[in-house]
Amino acid sequence: MYTQGLNQAVEDGGPEDAELLARFQAKIDREEKIEPNDWMPEAYRQTLIRQISQHAHSEIVGMLPEGNWLTRAPSLRRKAILLAKVQDEGGHGLYLYAAAETLGISRAEMVDRLLEGRARYSSIFNYPTITWADIGAVGWLVDGAAIMNQIPLCRCSYGPYARAMIRICKEESFHQRQGYEAMSRLAEGTAAQKRMAQDALDRWWWPSLMMFGPSDADSPHTGRSMRWKIKRFTNDELRQKFVDATVPQARLIGLEPPDPELRHDEESGHWRFGKIDWTEFNEVLAGNGPCNRERMAARRKAHAEGAWVREAATAHAGKKRSRMAMAAAAE
Repeated sequence: MYTQGLNQAVEDGGPEDAELLARFQAKIDREEKIEPNDWMPEAYRQTLIRQISQHAHSEIVGMLPEGNWLTRAPSLRRKAILLAKVQDEGGHGLYLYAAAETLGISRAEMVDRLLEGRARYSSIFNYPTITWADIGAVGWLVDGAAIMNQIPLCRCSYGPYARAMIRICKEESFHQRQGYEAMSRLAEGTAAQKRMAQDALDRWWWPSLMMFGPSDADSPHTGRSMRWKIKRFTNDELRQKFVDATVPQARLIGLEPPDPELRHDEESGHWRFGKIDWTEFNEVLAGNGPCNRERMAARRKAHAEGAWVREAATAHAGKKRSRMAMAAAAE
C-alpha cells in the first residue's frame, strides 16, 4: 500500500565509501536497527523519506472518504466506532510524520510536496464511499490489505519507522475487524442490505488488490528495498497472502469476490485470481481517478484554513522559549 512510490526513481547521491556501505549492510544483515544518528546511504534515506511520507499522507487523506459518513452513520454505535477510527488515522499520520522527520526532512516540506503534487498517497483513497457498505468494505478490505503491508514493517530495518508501526498495527487490526463485522451484519440482513454489501465488495475488490503496488516484474526497486530490509515481502507475495486470507472470509458471510477466474489451487493451497487491470491503476496514480481532484482540493482547503493555528502555535512556542531563556539568565 505504502510502497507504490517505490517505483519512482531515487538518486543514489553519488559515490559513497565502500567500507561504510559494507558496515551498513552488515548491521542490517545482523537484524540490528538503523537509528537516526547512524550513517546510512543517501538512497536509503531518500527511499525511507518517500515511503514513510507517502504512508503518512495516506493516513491523513484516508480520513476523507470515511469522514464523509460521520454524520450519516446508521446508529449511534456505528458513529462512535467510525469517529474513533478516523481519529486513529489522524494519529497514525502524526506518528509517521514524526518518524520521517528523524531522516532530516521537516513536516512542512513533506506537506508542501503533497499539496504541490510532488508526493503521493495510496491510490485506494481516490475511490468514493457511495453507500454505508463502502465503510465496511474500507475497514475490511482496505485496512486488511494495509495490515498485510504493515505487519512486516514492524521489522523494518529503520528503528523509528518499525517502532511507530507496532502501535499502528494494533489499531489497524481493530479497524479491519470492525469493517468485517459491519459487512457481516449487512450480509445477514435484508436482501437489499446483502445486495449493498456485495456491491461494495464488487467495487473495492480490485482496487484493494492494486494497493500492493505493481507486479514484481514491474517493480524495479523492490530488490534493493528487500536487501535493506525496508520491505520483507514482495508486492506479489503480499497480494497473494491477502487474497488467501480474504476469500474464505467473504464466502463465510455469503459474499463472493467479483472474479470469475478465482479458484482454489489444491496443490499450492493458494487462491488463484484473475488479471489485474493495471491501466486503471496507472490512471489513478496519474491523477485521473474518480476522486483525485476532490481529495487534493479538500487537503489544500484544510491546509489553508489551518494556517492561523500553525501561526499561533509557532508564536506560542517562541514566547515559551523566550520566557525560559529569560528565566535561565536570571538564575
